[in-house]
Amino acid sequence: MSVTRKLIAGAAGLAAAGMAVGVAGVAQRSRVITRRGAGDDTPFGSLRSTPLHVITDDGIDLHAEIDPSEHPSEDELTVIFAHGYSLNLDCWHFQRAGYRGQIRTVFYDQRSHGRSARSTEDHSTIEQLGDDLRRVIEQSSPGPCVLVGHSMGGMSIISLAEQHPEFFGDKVVGVALISTTAGGLDPGRILFPMLPLGLGGRVMAPAVRTLYRGHRAVDLARKWGHALADVVTEQYAFGDEVPGHYVDFVYDMLNATPFAVVADFYPAFASLDKFDHVEVLGRVPTAVICGTDDKITSIGHARKLHSRIPGSSLLECEGAGHMVILERHADVNAELDDLISIAQTRLEAR
Repeated sequence: MSVTRKLIAGAAGLAAAGMAVGVAGVAQRSRVITRRGAGDDTPFGSLRSTPLHVITDDGIDLHAEIDPSEHPSEDELTVIFAHGYSLNLDCWHFQRAGYRGQIRTVFYDQRSHGRSARSTEDHSTIEQLGDDLRRVIEQSSPGPCVLVGHSMGGMSIISLAEQHPEFFGDKVVGVALISTTAGGLDPGRILFPMLPLGLGGRVMAPAVRTLYRGHRAVDLARKWGHALADVVTEQYAFGDEVPGHYVDFVYDMLNATPFAVVADFYPAFASLDKFDHVEVLGRVPTAVICGTDDKITSIGHARKLHSRIPGSSLLECEGAGHMVILERHADVNAELDDLISIAQTRLEAR
């Protein structure tokens, strides 16, 4: 499948700035960071490192893992990866395998996900996730950092930009927003395939709350409906055909997230409205990445983010779905290479 790369700016000055970023990316392509083909023969979920416990302001213990670079230093660049709704840090398998040993990376489980502690319902908000990301940065990145967020992880970055714009340009020197949005999301779509038997397209908040009260039964039904859920997962997570173990991997992550957690975060997507706060990301190199067949955060969301973030780049992966980080991992990693190289070049020029 072909990949369309677009670098557009709204005004002449921004167009020139955008072109400069694009040229810098091409010029730095010789500084390849990620190892091509890494992760292809490595079992999903097997990449591990010594855990770091990040304690949030409300006392939640977030599970994080740091992969050091080959030549660590106090002021080296750190790349921090924030995963999406009902996933966990393992979803970054191909990015983690590609960058391991090449550059310092941090992966963490968002609150109530993966190995992180369970949050209360009133703290299951996008605003809280942005504040959690602040704590991860403070406790895991001594020097400058690049932030990479997929789906809900991208929303966490945007929330951080809203609450702490001063981070961008100083502490945060680059951003990648993958398969995400800052608002206008149909919350019913994001529930696929996390409801039993793949239901959810017309499910609204009252029904979610009803299911929440019987969440243990819902979790059991999700397990019983594994065969159909596999089909729904493939349809909603991917665009093209992918190997069966990719589908199983995503399904297992979704299924491991209790429905009570799914319900806790559901209202946050319905009320998300942060497009007025994304312009601050224009202070740093920002890459927007999305599959054109994304059924959860459609390509229109990526295009709108790109139009609102001055000088940003937009990578449209033709035919790919929401889990573009798996489905088109080589293209995503190449775009991240460019972003990281530009950030490093700018740091060296300071």
